Amino acid sequence: MPEPDTGYDPTLGRKFIFVTGGVMSGLGKGITAASTGRLLANAGFDVTAVKIDPYLNVDAGTMNPFEHGEVYVLKDGGEVDLDLGNYERFLDIDMTFDHNVTTGKVYQDVIEKERAGDYLGKTVQIIPHITDGIKQRVREAAVGSDVCIVEVGGTVGDIEGMPYLEALRQFAHEEDEEDILFTHVTLVPYSKNGEQKTKPTQHSVKELRSIGLQPDILVGRCEDKLHPDVKEKIALFCDVPTNAVFSNPDVEDIYHVPLMVEDEGLDEYVMEHLGLADEALPEGERDTKWRDLVTRDKEGTVKIALVGKYGLEDAYISVHEALKHAGLEKQVNVERKWLHAEDLADGHDGKLDDVDGVVVPGGFGSRGTEGKIEAIRYARENDVPFLGLCLGFQMAVVEYARNILGLEGAHSAELNEETPHPVIDLLPEQKDLDDMGGTMRLGSYDTELKSGTLANDLYEGATCTERHRHRYEVNLDYIDDLEDAGLVFSGTAGPRMEILELPDHPYFFGTQFHPEFRSRPTRASPPFVGFLDAITSLQGGEN
Repeated sequence: MPEPDTGYDPTLGRKFIFVTGGVMSGLGKGITAASTGRLLANAGFDVTAVKIDPYLNVDAGTMNPFEHGEVYVLKDGGEVDLDLGNYERFLDIDMTFDHNVTTGKVYQDVIEKERAGDYLGKTVQIIPHITDGIKQRVREAAVGSDVCIVEVGGTVGDIEGMPYLEALRQFAHEEDEEDILFTHVTLVPYSKNGEQKTKPTQHSVKELRSIGLQPDILVGRCEDKLHPDVKEKIALFCDVPTNAVFSNPDVEDIYHVPLMVEDEGLDEYVMEHLGLADEALPEGERDTKWRDLVTRDKEGTVKIALVGKYGLEDAYISVHEALKHAGLEKQVNVERKWLHAEDLADGHDGKLDDVDGVVVPGGFGSRGTEGKIEAIRYARENDVPFLGLCLGFQMAVVEYARNILGLEGAHSAELNEETPHPVIDLLPEQKDLDDMGGTMRLGSYDTELKSGTLANDLYEGATCTERHRHRYEVNLDYIDDLEDAGLVFSGTAGPRMEILELPDHPYFFGTQFHPEFRSRPTRASPPFVGFLDAITSLQGGEN
């Protein structure tokens, strides 16, 4: 009987870097992996990435941001782990749902094949069927790239990750040795007497080797750079060359991590190991835009209120980063002030008096919406620059309907089914669908921009393409009244209202889409740049 196709093609010749983590989660192996990719891209290589998430969810779409952080949306509508956002930002690429491998996705595919009889009556097992599925997904995601960086989520030793590590062991057996590199990120803590301790790293590598994987590179996450004698000790006990042990110390900004590991020679070691050194751009011809950008001097500080419902910074990581990107472009420091929306429901009580701008990000559910509406009212009435994203855009419509049109009780039908004025509602064609999942608007869509508007100026054209994650829209029955009262819908997509603005306000701008998902350090999002531009202008200087 023929074996199932694993997708293996030994002639493809791509390079693979597998990144694992030990000791504890949250060490920053994703940033280490993304930084490695950034340096390889600077050297002229086409780099992509794959994030492996060992959870049973098929995707991250149903996960609570408070528990798991932001749900990041890709151009094809894939709802994924926030680490893929870091890869897109560091590598300046657009990834797809195929670049996220989850246990739920792999098992679902194998079970569907088993039910369809694809395995011809064989007993379906973790090896080879699950491991073959993992390998095939990694290889398919790597198509078109020179180097594919694969981050395995979780920590070595986790039961959920065992099939993935076994798949990587097989992967290394099937590929040429010079096409594979294993990077292991571990914790190197300080003891009370100030000594850097290597024992956690030793135990982590021991665990990895017991599975059949030998790391080629060790990266020590530490408060300060690894001492030379500590590197020697790690190399000795973990059986790697001393020059294959690198520091990843704490830095003020994650965008400095590529600079730190470059200074330690990580990129040169990786290229030499993978046989890429001769193909890399000469050092003097490599892209330095990243280094130049993140090390630029900044003048002044802007203080931004971020009004959200989830008391966790990772729940709004793309918004945080997009503000940072705009700050890089405008050469100003951005100080973010976290304000819990529920605390503003009965009035801001002075909490907004010291901020230069207000951002109301997206979210789901009714909790905190009254506080968001109050923050929007404050920004509108006091000429404070305002940026509303997705739900923030919708709450701006609700605030305007209540306080300018006088529509008492106006709200979103998604949040209050009994509202007498559902200014946010499902469009007529959405209501005809039986499957609510079919009404979800996910991924990249084009928006038409009205000439002579702020939106048209910010995007410098008649259209823009941004990513969406929402279901409800501005109710068509209220648009004429809202516009007659001064609100301008400057971006549309068919019957959908995508952008709103107030012409006589320093900056009152809302988007139904999520512009933060396409923002990059080297390519800041236009609405965020315009937001900071308005603030710095009000402060009395053009930056």
